[in-house]
Amino acid sequence: MATEATFTVPSDQFPLGTLFEQFPDVTVELERIIPSQDVVIPYFWVRGIVVDDIEAAFPDHPGVENIRLVDSVGDQSLLRVEWALEYDGVLSTLMETGVPLIEAVGTNEQWTFDVRGDNRRDIAAFQGRCRELDIPITLTKLHALTPIGSAAETALTETQQEALVLAYERGYFNTPRDVTMADLGDELDISQQAVASRLRRGIRSVLGNALTELRRPE
Repeated sequence: MATEATFTVPSDQFPLGTLFEQFPDVTVELERIIPSQDVVIPYFWVRGIVVDDIEAAFPDHPGVENIRLVDSVGDQSLLRVEWALEYDGVLSTLMETGVPLIEAVGTNEQWTFDVRGDNRRDIAAFQGRCRELDIPITLTKLHALTPIGSAAETALTETQQEALVLAYERGYFNTPRDVTMADLGDELDISQQAVASRLRRGIRSVLGNALTELRRPE
């Protein structure tokens, strides 16, 4: 049965984590990655920083071949990175074991990776390979993929749905708000930046799906 899992690693155990040494308040979000045996060149967002040269904010790291800026709006920058595939890390292990990455969010505290396997053996293989390489991952969630009840839910990752449901139930969307983003982070055991990322991406997915339905001919 298809299985989803959430792993965390310390912020300095992932190549892009070097950014937090200079800018501890930023959030980094990787776009979804499909494993490939040849090359992985994903896009990623850096949020919460305004600098003249964002590329220079990443010191040399053995896990990165090249980083270049694609676009920048306000305190959000979209960059493209080419990874060094010979570097033994989380991404190379995902590629080796064929486990797709659903979402990855990095903060000064940690990196959180949401992955999906065809079954629990896939997740176990990924976890075991990380241990062999001394990658300090921590499994925080593991569950079977449940049936989807609506198109809106299809567009959401499990972590996004969890954050949206909790925010709604706790009154985050009320005026005035009944809880803060920090309160939600405490319940979910993630950082405030990670909560903001999951809510933002989740709301965007739900809104995009709703607008698509509205535009669909009768």
